[in-house]
Amino acid sequence: MTVTLADVAARAQVSPATVSRVLNGNYPVAASTRERVLKAVDELDYVLNGPASSLAAATSDLVGILVNDIADPFFGIMASAIQAEIGGPGGRAGGERLAVVCNTGGSPERELTYLTLLQRQRAAAVVLTGGAMEDAPHAAAVAAKLRKLTEAGTRVVLCGRPQAEDTGAIALAFDNRGGGQRLTEHLIGLGHRRLGYIAGPEERTTTRHRLEGHRAALAAAGISEDPGWTVHGRYDRTSGYEATLELLRREASLTAVVAANDSVALGACAALRESGLRIPQDVSVAGFDDLPFSVDAVPALTTIRLPLAEAGARAGRIAMGREEAPPGGVATVRGELMVRESSGAPRQGAAGSVPA
Repeated sequence: MTVTLADVAARAQVSPATVSRVLNGNYPVAASTRERVLKAVDELDYVLNGPASSLAAATSDLVGILVNDIADPFFGIMASAIQAEIGGPGGRAGGERLAVVCNTGGSPERELTYLTLLQRQRAAAVVLTGGAMEDAPHAAAVAAKLRKLTEAGTRVVLCGRPQAEDTGAIALAFDNRGGGQRLTEHLIGLGHRRLGYIAGPEERTTTRHRLEGHRAALAAAGISEDPGWTVHGRYDRTSGYEATLELLRREASLTAVVAANDSVALGACAALRESGLRIPQDVSVAGFDDLPFSVDAVPALTTIRLPLAEAGARAGRIAMGREEAPPGGVATVRGELMVRESSGAPRQGAAGSVPA
């Protein structure tokens, strides 16, 4: 028996118009209402309606690319590389494909809504980029949605995300822990012992993994971590600026600042300069990702280079079936330490530095 929009509305105890608004994302709907509708969609396995039901075993020429923030170069670089491999005019996939970039804005609800819409459209492939939300109910909902997509014949690739087990998705996971550890080891090797850390949002896997790497390096060097030397914020320049001022307020003798990403590092540099501190003579700064502006910053940023374009292109080829999936369905994409002018040895006599 075909499930209709009215069936979903009845299960969610809302009007058919509200169900349509949730699925089309074209009108504001309360979060609690959206959750009820999406739960009903999943429980009833509502995918198609009307004449499209006769195509239930087929996939379309649509490919969805989910990003957190298309204005962030981290996501823009990957999305561009993925799209270049998918096809259509100027593409290299050997066939016409319509790539749709879905900007979630970091909203868990939008992420689920886009996955539902792509499921309804029988997307040929879906690529999810960047870290995942660390919320158990949301993670379970996403896993269930990915499982339904793959079971329906949609190729699902996670680019920069940890593996989602038992979903059929293929993962190209960034080694954020290893990168975070190498970055902090570099600064420790220069003699730094008082390192502030500007972390990203606490609910993101990327944040946790990079911070774990930082802490592993401190522990290996026998350096006690002061909880007050870590500040969480967004992955943007403003957050880096504000967090650095807060770190300086808490501990003015810090000799290095490790930033969650390069945009955050730029904000940290601005705050240090406005506070009358030189980089790296007074305070070293390190970022993460090696975004295009990093080498042109003044001073040029020490950072971990993630091969964003290369990983995106590979994800696109796997999504199109033009490259074999990695063994076990998961591959670790490692970063490279890029040592530049923003990091140096702490000045002689600085508190917490290692004497020459």
